[in-house]
Amino acid sequence: MRILVTGGAGFIGSNFIRHILKRYPSYKIINLDKLTYAGNLENLKNVHSHPNYKFVKGDICSPTLVRKLMSGCDCVVNFAAESHVDRSILEPDAFIKTNFLGTHILLEAARENGIKRFLQIGTDEVYGSINNGSFKETDMLMPSSPYSSSKASADLLALSYHTTYGMNVIVTRSTNNFGPYQYPEKFIPLFVINAIEGKELPLYGDGLNVRSWIHVEDNCRGISLLMKMGKPGEIYNIGSSTEMANIDVARLILKFLKADESLIRFVKDRPGHDRRYSVNSEKIRLLGWKELSDFKKMLEKTVKWYSDNHSWWIRIRRKKDTYQNYYKRQYGGKI
Repeated sequence: MRILVTGGAGFIGSNFIRHILKRYPSYKIINLDKLTYAGNLENLKNVHSHPNYKFVKGDICSPTLVRKLMSGCDCVVNFAAESHVDRSILEPDAFIKTNFLGTHILLEAARENGIKRFLQIGTDEVYGSINNGSFKETDMLMPSSPYSSSKASADLLALSYHTTYGMNVIVTRSTNNFGPYQYPEKFIPLFVINAIEGKELPLYGDGLNVRSWIHVEDNCRGISLLMKMGKPGEIYNIGSSTEMANIDVARLILKFLKADESLIRFVKDRPGHDRRYSVNSEKIRLLGWKELSDFKKMLEKTVKWYSDNHSWWIRIRRKKDTYQNYYKRQYGGKI
């Protein structure tokens, strides 16, 4: 099988590429990534020399390049996205361009090339907040931010290509991922690295916003399964049994690092901050998928990974336009 992976130098995409090459070493992978601030080829340094792996620097919004790379491919897995909610609130234009228009260009190229399967990688944030219970794939979409709205639009566009053109399109919606190589503007790596450096942990609102957490390897296994067994035109939630308030995750991180809880700093809540996410994953479980990771054990392992890999994140911290700059602009605090 020949697969075009877009956004493969990012967090989930790079973990997916490593997963596929380990499990299916005969598969051929082309990784198309623009290498924006969150793209990092160091995430894939252990597969650079793999004979079935090829990296191409480029933009999914470039139709000519996309059509060329898709020629001869069997499957497209679209991870390419702007994904940080805070950035989407401050600068939404890039999110609309990449997440929606970029997906449109990929779908058109896939249709022209007769791609056998197209996986659109989505997010549970498209459903919005839920006080009780869990969202099913058939529930109404109520996105709260420019980020989640752009992803909801891309999901619907992708599904329309199945309805209108008969394309084999599948949409995945996973809950919050964590694990190694996650860009340090996201909640867990940001808090881990700040705690390592003895800096404040900026916790929005009262810290009681609730998220489900899935280790990235479990999500990659789910996507890999859907690449083979997913039903065309369907949506699959990939969720977790672990649900926890943000303040409790912060406390766990500090506990693993033997750091004091006085590092937690409550800051003004962000606009449109969803209170609770939760998805029902029964549909993909019926295909044989299940989460294998224990949250607390894998969180401790993740904390250790960041503790052992200072060189990876220190270089990122030194770059301009990281989350620290956004935080300073928004709150005037130090991070």
